[in-house]
Amino acid sequence: MLVNDAGICPFWDFTTMPEEVWDQTIDVNLKGTFLCSQAVSKVMIENGIKGRIINIGSISSVVGGEQQAHYCSTKAGINLLTASMAIALGPHGITCNAILPGPIETDINRDDLAQPEKREYFIRRTPLRRIGLPEDVAGPVIFFATDDSAWCTGSTLVVDGGILINFQ
Repeated sequence: MLVNDAGICPFWDFTTMPEEVWDQTIDVNLKGTFLCSQAVSKVMIENGIKGRIINIGSISSVVGGEQQAHYCSTKAGINLLTASMAIALGPHGITCNAILPGPIETDINRDDLAQPEKREYFIRRTPLRRIGLPEDVAGPVIFFATDDSAWCTGSTLVVDGGILINFQ
């Protein structure tokens, strides 16, 4: 099993984002997922392992972000990378799925969520009325890692407390 969970999102306005920030975000978020998945899938195929590849994406893959053009683009790329991997690796018994978390308090956004008005905005928009925790993503990862998901491949599972459906 491989879980691709590396990601960065330095917040930048679209018009002032340096090319280096764009490149680094693409390299870490999308290229890293591709290269790790490619390396692990080769080993799985060579050894006849019917494995699991789980990519951690984001609901930002289906919506834009004012200071996240680079991040949203990489996470959208992960969705289609996951689908393409599922098609390519399925004949080898390897499933490939993605989890799309919503606001989860981690190092990537802790400073942003420390702003009371921003934190309250996300809590108000989330039907479950809280910010997600890393533990909230663990159950879906375990699901995709086990035989309980043996018939799932190329799937994207939204894990966001309902914020994506609540456009208020």
